[in-house]
Amino acid sequence: MAENAMTESAEPGKSTVFVEAGVLVLDCAEPEPVAEFYAKLLGAELPAEMGVELIEIAGDQGTRMAFRRDHGAAPPAWPRPHDSQQAHLHLLVPKDLMDDVERQVIDYGGHPMESERKEGTEKVRIFGDPGGHSFALRSV
Repeated sequence: MAENAMTESAEPGKSTVFVEAGVLVLDCAEPEPVAEFYAKLLGAELPAEMGVELIEIAGDQGTRMAFRRDHGAAPPAWPRPHDSQQAHLHLLVPKDLMDDVERQVIDYGGHPMESERKEGTEKVRIFGDPGGHSFALRSV
């Protein structure tokens, strides 16, 4: 019903969408090494001030992420039958560069969690970042 109210009050031809972008925020006990890891992987610059509660980066291709300090944060256990993983990130990689990007992930401090598998027609490799969050490299 709220959607109809917005649509009805908008001028014809004008968009009622005001959200410009989304930012994936990962909670971390120590956000600095996690922010550095993703900044390297995404080609992003780190902010000048790193000792803050929230560190946000924007990658060369527009990917935006933030890392929030949470002193009680514990990384999700994956894979685990208790469904402790609530969300994870898929990073899209050209098929012919998967091995190169995997080497970068490991050089930057990530670690393999599962060898390659197929999801539909795409290859997926699962890793953990320095804070313990799982993410996937997915071929495109």
